[in-house]
Amino acid sequence: MGNENKLAALRELPAKQQMDSIMKDPEAGKITRALSEQELYWLIKEIGETDTVGLWELAAPEQRTFILDMELWDKWNFSTGKAYEWLEHLVDAGEAAVIEQLPHMDLELLLLMLTKEISVGGGIGELLPDEERVADWDHSFDNTYFLTFKNDKHARVVGKFLDIIYRTNSELYLGLMEGVKGEVEGELEELAFHFRSGRLADLGFPDPEEAQSLYARIDPASFVLEGDKKLLSAAEPRRLPALPGTGGSLLNRLLARPGSDEISQELSYLVNSALVADDTALHDREAMLEIVQRVSGYLNIALEHLAGDDEEKAASILVGERLKRLFQLGFSIVMGLGKQAADLTSDDYATGKALRALHTTPPRYYRAFDPDGIDGFREFRDMEDVRRVREFLGRL
Repeated sequence: MGNENKLAALRELPAKQQMDSIMKDPEAGKITRALSEQELYWLIKEIGETDTVGLWELAAPEQRTFILDMELWDKWNFSTGKAYEWLEHLVDAGEAAVIEQLPHMDLELLLLMLTKEISVGGGIGELLPDEERVADWDHSFDNTYFLTFKNDKHARVVGKFLDIIYRTNSELYLGLMEGVKGEVEGELEELAFHFRSGRLADLGFPDPEEAQSLYARIDPASFVLEGDKKLLSAAEPRRLPALPGTGGSLLNRLLARPGSDEISQELSYLVNSALVADDTALHDREAMLEIVQRVSGYLNIALEHLAGDDEEKAASILVGERLKRLFQLGFSIVMGLGKQAADLTSDDYATGKALRALHTTPPRYYRAFDPDGIDGFREFRDMEDVRRVREFLGRL
């Protein structure tokens, strides 16, 4: 079976079974590297980092770079804790993985990671000042540069990482030592973020300002189809994780039709926009899945609002209308429920929880309205959810 057929078969399996099937395959490395960057990342986040070490070790440098771009930033801020966590994963993957990855890591990112972990003294052709000469340094690889580890618990991993660089890439090692001595952290962070944003833009992630425009509200009563969508160039659609409870939705039935790859690609960009707008969801598995549920739910609500049970009409809308506008329509319908509930309160337990869910931004659906009556919350999925909540608010 060729890799393309293997990938097609894999995508029909739950995430854990996908990984197990890959790891058992004699060509596990080729299959892993045939996944798109985002597809591999979704798979790792669905299963959990600690259980997917094997996939991380098999990943291509470009795939690892994407994962680092996703994981090392909290909005516009660099996450020191996450940087060490993923540096440890890289070092534990072995020396060959480190050597392969280094050319794909920006110098600014490497410097930023190291300035958080080490102090450097000494240098080529320099006389050590008295305070450096008598300082109690932790280590030196060459008796020219002297290192102190800022966090003793990180010393093993950081030291092993630097040892690999020192032995295999002397030019990079010298650049890092001089850089850690002289660079300003704020400037490094700004540059590293700039390069990261450029890479994400190339993969279909908008800048934060454009992403926020996704949540612009429109009036559902005056919504008119524009039908001005220009289809994206044909490309391999980026796969999104399967969601429980949405398999038979109108949207999913349409996406399962032949020739829907362009729609899937546009949907991926829409999900990316929502992830950037929320940002915490970029590296939080549960929040990430909630975003995908929200996007799918709002699109489904918009299609049902416009087409009812007419699947062919909904298919025509999906092909001709920009998904961003359909998302905004579904979002605005749900926000209308929040506005309707804004001034309502109740001392009753269930009623109070349902109202509090509607008071959030965006509103959430109280699962006690479902036939199984579970006491919890989820994203809105369809117009039936909307109708149930409208009836509930009407009774109040």
